[in-house]
Amino acid sequence: MHALRMCWSILLCFALVACASMGDGSKAEKQQKILSMKEEVLTRLFKEKPDTRAQINAAPGYAVFSNANVNLILLSAGTGYGVVKDMQSGKHTYMNMAEGGVGFGLGAKDYRIVMVFHTHDALQRFIDSGWAFGGHADAAAKAADKGVSAEAEAQTGDVTLYTLTESGLALQATVKGVKFWVDEALN
Repeated sequence: MHALRMCWSILLCFALVACASMGDGSKAEKQQKILSMKEEVLTRLFKEKPDTRAQINAAPGYAVFSNANVNLILLSAGTGYGVVKDMQSGKHTYMNMAEGGVGFGLGAKDYRIVMVFHTHDALQRFIDSGWAFGGHADAAAKAADKGVSAEAEAQTGDVTLYTLTESGLALQATVKGVKFWVDEALN
């Protein structure tokens, strides 16, 4: 019975995070949707942390992702999409992401990630390999412009990471793995 309940929980997690998918549309429409999301996120980041504009403009590249995450007691799952921009070449690389984890958590959260790559090697490694892994703890209670959330900034080697909560109600302390990969259909 416990195994059946666990299977249903996992299926529910993945069904709920499916809302982060790109949906229907042509390749160009999906690319434009991602680029529009990128611009909205950067506008918000620059408004909330004005110094990030200079940081991104001076960097070899950056990435912006949209993610939806669901936590059900001991399981966490999420999916998303985004784009990496190489500032030297101007090239955009469209990517997907998925995450899964274990630990205490309850709720759902829609958030954005901005990664600033401080070396071209870090940028290329991310596009080629795309893995990230680590612990995570936060609390968010936000709907539209109302509510509170713990916005985060982290420095990991040659990458600075910013997270911005869009909406959600979640309390979580999990260990999760995150995989980013190139979206072959959009590149």
